[in-house]
Amino acid sequence: MNSLQSVIVTLSISYALIGALLLLILVYARLPWPAKAIAVVVTSAFYIVSFIGSRNLLGWASVDKLPARFKLLQARIVDPLTVEGDPGSVYLWVEALDDDNRPSGVPRAYRLPYSDSLADKTHTAQNAIAAGHPQGGRAADFGTGEGGVIDAAREYILPKTIIQTSGGDPSTGEFKADVRGGDGISFTPLLPPRMPPKDEQQ
Repeated sequence: MNSLQSVIVTLSISYALIGALLLLILVYARLPWPAKAIAVVVTSAFYIVSFIGSRNLLGWASVDKLPARFKLLQARIVDPLTVEGDPGSVYLWVEALDDDNRPSGVPRAYRLPYSDSLADKTHTAQNAIAAGHPQGGRAADFGTGEGGVIDAAREYILPKTIIQTSGGDPSTGEFKADVRGGDGISFTPLLPPRMPPKDEQQ
């Protein structure tokens, strides 16, 4: 069990103990059964909310989807079988870009499944950054982030192997995405931000 899993298990046990204490109090409390049932359901729902929220609090590389557009700050390529049983990973440290190509100012690390194609593109982008040419990136799985019609449309436009660029299951650290999942990412020279139009002189 790695450190990330240990933290998640510890938090889960802590919340389970709090839930057990609440259940014990509710058994002896003189409250109507519907109120007790609501308290149990709400407490159980917070287990899920706290589990999902803990991923953003920890300083580990995220396995969530990459931003639609981003600035590549740095990367690390871990070849398969470097460590016994490790399928390999590509770590990207990125900063999301807005519609005007301005960085958000909040860097974040992402972990993607290793593929030869993604590793080659990432290595080329690293060399360009080292040569003083900032690199921007675009993920194939851009969209609203809320699902809906855009997801259905993308399934007809893009192959399924490049739609999903997330890494896998954060609770186990195992990759469950297609090993070519990061192939939909492209790197290009970073364009300068678009400046707002100047006020017209009177």
